[in-house]
Formats: sequence, C-alpha cells, structure tokens
Amino acid sequence: MVAVDLEGPYEPRVRRADLGVHWCVLPFRVLLVLTSHRGIQMYESNGYTMVYWHALDSGDASPGTCRTKWGRGRECLLGLQEGIFLIILPFHIQYRLCLPGELLPVATSSDCVADMVTADDSGLLCVWRSGPEFTLLTRIPGFGVPCPSVQLWQGIIAAGYGNGQVHLYEAATGNLHVQINAHARAICALDLAPEVGKLLSAGEDTFVHIWKLSRSPDSGYIEVSPLP
Repeated sequence: MVAVDLEGPYEPRVRRADLGVHWCVLPFRVLLVLTSHRGIQMYESNGYTMVYWHALDSGDASPGTCRTKWGRGRECLLGLQEGIFLIILPFHIQYRLCLPGELLPVATSSDCVADMVTADDSGLLCVWRSGPEFTLLTRIPGFGVPCPSVQLWQGIIAAGYGNGQVHLYEAATGNLHVQINAHARAICALDLAPEVGKLLSAGEDTFVHIWKLSRSPDSGYIEVSPLP
C-alpha cells in the first residue's frame, strides 16, 4: 500500500479518476508512478521507497490533468493538459515540452517512425516522431468525444473513447481501419501486450475485454478479433 500525498483544502472538482497509478518499465528498473493534481510521485517497485517527487502548481496544471506515463528507453514520459514533462533518470526534469492541445493520454512505441501519440478531451489524436525535437506527423480529427486512453503498436493506434468505442488507426496516415463497439459506457483504460498483440479494454460498464490485433498478410489492413 502506498500513501499518496493529496493534502490540501477540499476541492469538490477533484474526482477519483484524477489519481493515476502506472508502472514505468525501464531497461534496468521498474518504477511505480503516481500522478494527481498535486504532483508526480515515483517509487521503487516495492511501493515503499520514494525516489522522486515533483509538485505541480497552478501554472503547471489544473486538477486532474496528470494522467499517463510511458517508459521510453531511459526516459519516463508523462502527459499533462499543459504539455509534456519529460523526466530523465536520475530524476530531474530535463525539459518540459509544450505541445498543442490539452494532452491527457500519451503512448509511445519504438517499432515505427511514428513513435508517440497524444490525445485530448475532444478526441483529437496527434502522431509524433520524438527526438531532440518532436515532429508532428499526423493529426487525426476528434468528433467531440474524449479519448482517455491510447496505445501504439507496430504502427497501429488503438484509441479508447468516452462513448465506449475503440478505434484502430494507421499511425502513418491516420486512416481508420476498425471501429469496435467495445463497451456500453465510457472506456477507462487500454493496455497492450506488445509481444503477442493483445489489447485489453476496461470500461465504466465494469467489463474488461481482450482483443487480438493483427495485420492481414494480403491487404495489410488491421484486423481484430475478441478473445473469450
């Protein structure tokens, strides 16, 4: 059990979903990352030893903006509504990159040129090539529905939306390949097993579904099938 620092006056706008809990898997260690409107806390994998703390003030974020992180080599990448914090071990913010839009989820992958995707409350997806400078490759328009979770795998973007749908896009072009009516209520989170191409979706309808992703060897199109 990890005690989260949420001290301060009662804020009625802060919801339970404003606390994010994530595993950051790096080549040489695994970290437990907690994000909230108060700041970023990083622990060793045992959950007892805090190794990093960064407080957020009103200039950094409003309640509930810290949502997601991914490990990317030696880096831990966290998405905020005001931009992106890029934390480099041993735990200092090397730079803060502000990207267009109110960023909530961030996903990264190392198996294609488009190696990062961000999303916002309008459902807009931005596909990036990372490096010393981030290059915007593709913008996939939203349709007025929040996108609380994204995953990136072998050039495929999996986006989970507030209407319960999962969309699969081609990262290089932004073309929509598959639209799944996955849940009866909003999707809370997506997770991915990259070695086997399995996608997990969890929704506010209390269900968790597992999907098998693949590419057709003939057409190159993305295919998806539910797993029992």
